[in-house]
Amino acid sequence: MLQITQSLKDLLLEKSVRTGSFTLASGKQSDLYIDCRMTALDPFGARWIGQLGWHAVRSKIHSEHLIVQAIGGMTLGADPISLAVGMASAVEHPDEALQVFTVRKEPKGHGVGKQIEGNFRSGDAVIVVDDVITTGGSTLKAIDAIEREGGKVAFALVLVDREEGGRQAIEARGIHVISLFSRTTLLGNV
Repeated sequence: MLQITQSLKDLLLEKSVRTGSFTLASGKQSDLYIDCRMTALDPFGARWIGQLGWHAVRSKIHSEHLIVQAIGGMTLGADPISLAVGMASAVEHPDEALQVFTVRKEPKGHGVGKQIEGNFRSGDAVIVVDDVITTGGSTLKAIDAIEREGGKVAFALVLVDREEGGRQAIEARGIHVISLFSRTTLLGNV
């Protein structure tokens, strides 16, 4: 796993991490922008995210004797990560494979008006996913939608925790956060 972790870190630094002056989705100004989609939509990045994510998720599930049916989060950032982890689960442990779903920002305006699409059912225990957490706002919106639809969030998986209070906001809701990387592990003490 160490080589995969290093390979994914290198790819994140190459494709996803930018310094400068940016306005984040939260409205905050930052000297750091992390666009995880560039890495998560890269075929090698997706494979490594799937492997590391599944390893982390499976360890948590087994250590706490959890039963989890599905994985997903707010579109678009969570989609490739959720799918990569779901695919890795199916390849590595088919008997434990996670179904994948996505949460729309708003309920669909036609058809049955669903906000959650894919393989999600009311009553499912799920892992909520996000690519990057800063304030935790989009992850919390996904959690709210999942709970409104009858899902139970077992824990959260994020690719990068910017270490700006998002983890604490999510964990204040009683939902443990696993991050594959943090600002510190990605960039050092910059």
